[in-house]
Amino acid sequence: MITVVGIGADGWDGLAPAAKRALEGAEVLMGASRQLELVPDSAAERVTWPSPLLPALPALMDTYAGREICVLASGDPMFHGIGSTLVRLLGPDAVRVLPHVSSLSLACARLGWPVEQVDVVSLVGRPAAALNAALLPGRRVVVLGSGADSPSLVAGLLAGLGYGPSPMTVLCDLGAASEAVVRATADTWKGTAPSALNVIAVECVPGPDAEPLARVPGLPDSAYEHDGQLTKREVRAVSLSRLAPLPGELLWDVGAGAGSIAVEWMRSHPSCRAVAVESRADRAAGVARNADRLGVPALRVVTGRAPGALAGLPTPDAVFVGGGATVPGLLDACWQALRPGGRLVVNAVTLESEAVVAAWYARLGGDLVRLAVQRASPVGSFTGWRAAMPVTVWSVTRKDTP
Repeated sequence: MITVVGIGADGWDGLAPAAKRALEGAEVLMGASRQLELVPDSAAERVTWPSPLLPALPALMDTYAGREICVLASGDPMFHGIGSTLVRLLGPDAVRVLPHVSSLSLACARLGWPVEQVDVVSLVGRPAAALNAALLPGRRVVVLGSGADSPSLVAGLLAGLGYGPSPMTVLCDLGAASEAVVRATADTWKGTAPSALNVIAVECVPGPDAEPLARVPGLPDSAYEHDGQLTKREVRAVSLSRLAPLPGELLWDVGAGAGSIAVEWMRSHPSCRAVAVESRADRAAGVARNADRLGVPALRVVTGRAPGALAGLPTPDAVFVGGGATVPGLLDACWQALRPGGRLVVNAVTLESEAVVAAWYARLGGDLVRLAVQRASPVGSFTGWRAAMPVTVWSVTRKDTP
């Protein structure tokens, strides 16, 4: 049994009796150097976390197996902390967690913000672009900083997306005697935070140049960088409704083009994951840029031609084929990869790809829809309708065992 003790910036004095007893009885104390410095000297062997930590963690646990191990963590170990990592590695029965007050709770207490009404984004070991998806008018966002320059990074992102008027409250060393609070707006923030241990509270106020983007499928086509290889807005919304993303699920976006399907799949819920497979390197680079700009930098981009590029990818819960349905073996590979209950959605534009889809529909059933979209556009001094190419959307759910 490994005991994980959450400790605040107030150190030993802020610990509950049970946490103190666990630390006093430990044979091995593990943690960051600043956390270990908060605990009085004892007979326990002290182990400072190596860097990088995650690759070294399994071997470290094996080295000290059989001894009474106590791990120190900042605040609540199960809130973006080492406690969650150890539970994933060792299982919940092998880890006992004694939490402290989280930085989120402390920040909301200082600000008078209801915790359940706040969105949280962590920059610790994560790309800052993840904040982009959380920026919506009127929302309150708490950003867990990763260094003294985190507020400047947040301010730059806010200003770049048109949220420069947003008030920012930077709370440093929460709970310590050195606790400090700095207030500014995103477009007036200067310099670094007084401490590397900081939390940035943002009240999202859009400026005149802000273009808020909804979380529902069907973002404007202009939200994407593309060369024309883009699943258009109306077709995208219908395709994603058939893919039916659920929290925690994984999508393969095969023939990704601009990556719009994968991006909006991931925007539907923070735990949704996606792999975008694109044969052209320039388009794959564009997919990554779209993912960053639209707040889903964790999107995995694979440059390669399917079906070969699909080998070794994690089992998907849904697969979208936006192009290449006529490639021999592609639909077979996608169908065989799906888990039971997984969804396959294929878009077809050409007669040849429609013929392939029709054959699969005859064999497996599912839902077959043809979409025809017309947009108003100038015709001389008048306005008329211009039709886009119709798109056939086939969707099917796998019921059997692959």
